[in-house]
Amino acid sequence: MTTTTGPAFPAVDVRGLTCRYGAFTAVDDVSFAVHPGELFALLGTNGAGKTTTVETALGLRRPAAGTVAVLDRDPARHRRDLARRVAAIGQETGFAEGLTVAETLRLWTDLHRLPPRPAALDRVDLAHRADLRVGDLSGGERRRLDLALAAATEPEVLFADEPTPGLDPASRRRTWDLLRDLTAAGTAVVLTTHYLDEAAELADHVAIMDRGRIVRFGTVAEVTAAHEARITMRPEPFDPLDLPPLEGRTAIDGDTLTVRTTALQADLHRLLDWAARTGVDLGDLKAGPATLDEVFAELESARTERTRA
Repeated sequence: MTTTTGPAFPAVDVRGLTCRYGAFTAVDDVSFAVHPGELFALLGTNGAGKTTTVETALGLRRPAAGTVAVLDRDPARHRRDLARRVAAIGQETGFAEGLTVAETLRLWTDLHRLPPRPAALDRVDLAHRADLRVGDLSGGERRRLDLALAAATEPEVLFADEPTPGLDPASRRRTWDLLRDLTAAGTAVVLTTHYLDEAAELADHVAIMDRGRIVRFGTVAEVTAAHEARITMRPEPFDPLDLPPLEGRTAIDGDTLTVRTTALQADLHRLLDWAARTGVDLGDLKAGPATLDEVFAELESARTERTRA
């Protein structure tokens, strides 16, 4: 996640984007920018508008309103020019089943007028499968091949739509490392993923979409800071009436005490001081800010409540 010196304009610049399917608004006044060397994670449940946003940025559809610029060009008007500078990997692959892995890579680099780059297979741990036909690859291996082809072109912009489902933990980590290598080299990466730990691990900025709109935007720390932190422990001996005054909300489930608070440091200090004074053992003490999973859960809960109302 290293930002490198690059052009004055963002690699991807989305302003007031609105997309409709008939009377249905799939994307509603969305704006964001992704700079060279940055990984931007676009998050949301199915139907939130992520795919439509990415398809528009790839020039596959035109917006009803607003603008999209990729490398300072309209992607719908300049698809041919951008094809050599922009790569995309998706949930569905369209490989020729009868070609081998090595032949597929050679064909891809030939189409992009690039020299052979067999090392691209090493980067995704597929070199040992070079002579295997694509049709015989597993689903996870096909995803890794998709990523190898994209990386081989050394793109200025990469759109990565759910790149890691079906991968084993080692392959998933290798994919993360490759995405980091690309951003370190100056590639702007737009990542859509359902794996929130993936976004937390990789993203410089995240945007959470809901019903076509961006409802949260910022760094992971900024997005989670607006939500309650959590302290959990199993204190003993313990009488709830003996707890010190806290700014957060407390809940007891069996022998576990949970405190949800917007004043993490202050409440944690109070609990530690209380334990030191009273001799209470704060067993299994854990404290930390909200996670992206918790932010998602709160947004989902709020949406459910709105629907019921």
